[in-house]
Amino acid sequence: MNVHYSSKSNDWATPQDFFDGLDNEFNFTLDPCATSENAKCDNYFTIEDDGLKQSWEGETVFCNPPYGREIKLWVKKAFQESKKPNTKVVMLIPARTDTKYFHDYIYMQARVRFIKGRLKFGNGKGNAPFPSMVVIF
Repeated sequence: MNVHYSSKSNDWATPQDFFDGLDNEFNFTLDPCATSENAKCDNYFTIEDDGLKQSWEGETVFCNPPYGREIKLWVKKAFQESKKPNTKVVMLIPARTDTKYFHDYIYMQARVRFIKGRLKFGNGKGNAPFPSMVVIF
């Protein structure tokens, strides 16, 4: 299996057409989990900037965080930032409804759109090995 679809990598590049559809709906202004090569917005934070330590206030955020163990930190951050004035956060994450972070920060506190089928991330040839969801705070 390609390293892009294994636990050796937790970076899953958002499919451009999928992002474009969401961007048409929400008009994103910030990508807090990006590299200069894959940023989806003109305003973005890299790993060096550490989007977890930055303010997202006043932004319409598209967040496709690293899918490793730290995903719970990103979900908590998205939830907290969404409480700030004029801030909306939309996340693309695996649909893992059995996790503590899902029940603590998403369930009954955000709108959830489960994605039918499996997304094809980045330049991957196959579909992701997990279902995805869009979480709107």
